[in-house]
Amino acid sequence: MFAVDHLFHMVKGGGRPIASRLSRWRAMANSILRKVDELSKLNDRELMEAGLEIRWRAKAGIPLAKLMPEAYALVTEASSRTTGMKHYPVQIMSGIGLFEGGIAEMQTGEGKTLTAVLPTFLRALPGKGYHVITVNDYLAKRDAELMSPIYAALGMSVGCVTSPDETDARRQAYAQDITYGTAKEFGFDYLRDRLRLGVGAQDKRKPSVFTTRGPAAGDGGEQPVQRGHYGVLIDEADSILIDEARTPLIIGLTLPNDAATVSLMRWCQRAISHLEPNNDFVYEPQRRSAYLTDVGCRKVLLLAKPALIDAVDTERIYKHVEQSLTARFAFIRDKDYVIVNNEVKIVDEGTGRVMDGRKWQDGLHQAIEAKELVPITAASGEAARITVQSYFRLYNHISGMTGTGIQSAREIKKTYGLIVTPIPTNKPCIRVGHPTRVFATQEAKRDAIIKSIKEIIAAGRAILVGTPSVEASEALGKLFDQEGIHHETLNAHFHEQEADIISRAGVPGKVTVATNMAGRGTDIKLEEKLIENGGLHVIATEMHSSARIDRQLIGRAARQGDPGSYQFFLSLEDELLRCLEPEEQDAYRRQARPDANGELGSTWISFFKKTQKFLEKTHYRQRKDLLKGERQRMDQYKHMGLDPCLELTE
Repeated sequence: MFAVDHLFHMVKGGGRPIASRLSRWRAMANSILRKVDELSKLNDRELMEAGLEIRWRAKAGIPLAKLMPEAYALVTEASSRTTGMKHYPVQIMSGIGLFEGGIAEMQTGEGKTLTAVLPTFLRALPGKGYHVITVNDYLAKRDAELMSPIYAALGMSVGCVTSPDETDARRQAYAQDITYGTAKEFGFDYLRDRLRLGVGAQDKRKPSVFTTRGPAAGDGGEQPVQRGHYGVLIDEADSILIDEARTPLIIGLTLPNDAATVSLMRWCQRAISHLEPNNDFVYEPQRRSAYLTDVGCRKVLLLAKPALIDAVDTERIYKHVEQSLTARFAFIRDKDYVIVNNEVKIVDEGTGRVMDGRKWQDGLHQAIEAKELVPITAASGEAARITVQSYFRLYNHISGMTGTGIQSAREIKKTYGLIVTPIPTNKPCIRVGHPTRVFATQEAKRDAIIKSIKEIIAAGRAILVGTPSVEASEALGKLFDQEGIHHETLNAHFHEQEADIISRAGVPGKVTVATNMAGRGTDIKLEEKLIENGGLHVIATEMHSSARIDRQLIGRAARQGDPGSYQFFLSLEDELLRCLEPEEQDAYRRQARPDANGELGSTWISFFKKTQKFLEKTHYRQRKDLLKGERQRMDQYKHMGLDPCLELTE
């Protein structure tokens, strides 16, 4: 029957895999909605009993695929009763796809949070613990609180893991049927568990990093907080599986910060001012790295040095000089990092959010601290590490949702073995795209943006202005102040007020300036008057390093059938072009023939798209190399009988 059903929908879909899957899922969704009508006759207690009964059947070994229609009908009815939200057919279709183990591409505003409850409840039925991952602590806590009444109505418990949680609170959260949290917290908890267990499996003489006393500690080591990796559902899967996959998860081991090291860092920052580009050193913008030439090495060797660093070996001096050059040229304040309370905080490129607790490795973080003249923190070695790709491969069942997965479908399939399926919208999307405008300079571009904003405000619409960095958002904000344009700014300095700022963005005449975090995961509710005036207008002030991030930004407008529009404004001084050599940038600017307003012809758009594609390929290669290196390392360590997460050769 199953094979016949698949064959029928394959024929109905014209032999196209995506169309066939959608046809089959739609038929199943309609069948589930008919079951929901029958469940509406049950009272709350009977609904709870039905939830407990299906749970016992799952624990008895009945395949979850057979229980899916009944489970999804129960969740849909429980959701309608407890939250007032009833699943649309397209959300149920997406839930079926998630259970079958893939990535569902749902457009922004289509209700991914509610959709996630369907496969989460079903996968959690056997009682092995199911994980739901979101992009930040705020969304994890919000989703857990919003959705827990649905689970509770069916007899299921929910936990949530956030950064401030202590060990016992984490252990209790993981003991629940369903646990919400971020990829960072889940990954680091896994590494901490490995440290708790130690490498005793390979060498009983090595002590555990965490030790406690008492019967609960077993053989002297504290018990793990996680209870396995049965299944996981990832919200904003492209951000977590692709963007964050360029950086491995590392638990640092603080190294002594002696006076000689601090003196060396400070001296390196002064020393690089004596070096000449392309003669003493070469900086490669594509790789974001600098290295000394033979001439540069000799010059560094001959420079006067403080007595404190006389004992430092030459190779170490060269290495830190190169890191200082990289800090100077490759990392920009208020784009790659911000200074908060005299500390350097990394800003996530994909989301624009501060990455608390993260540091660059190999002395780069300390080089940036020396550059910014803030206190130099202790360097960190590696106590334990794992890549994002390797961590998620621990799970038996993995699925995810995103608004922008189709561009990365090949990489996701190759790396994780997951198929991306675009899910149709509940209502037709009526988003309008205005022609992209290109300018020779930032000044000309910003003048055009201000003129456009004034016209749109006069029409009674709201505007979301997307910028690629904190630096760009604050520069634009100052211009708005000068022009008397009232606005609110959302960037890494104001991430705590994110939900409040976004909640006010749907008011007529409102201007919100945001980095590419842009309230990702939160809805911009439009007032009725704004809908009548044409909805939210998104202005993208630059192209980002990935077309997926651009899609996320413009997806803020015209959600759930609402009206909305977007437009890109670009210039030859944009941050996107910083990946090019300075000489190459100058050559393009000389070729430009702007009109009286500084605007260039539309033929320049292809140049920006080409640069964006170049960056996407570069980042893909970085992820590929990281994964390849990790595989080789794990194979080598397993062959040697070592723990690949804990034993390090560095």
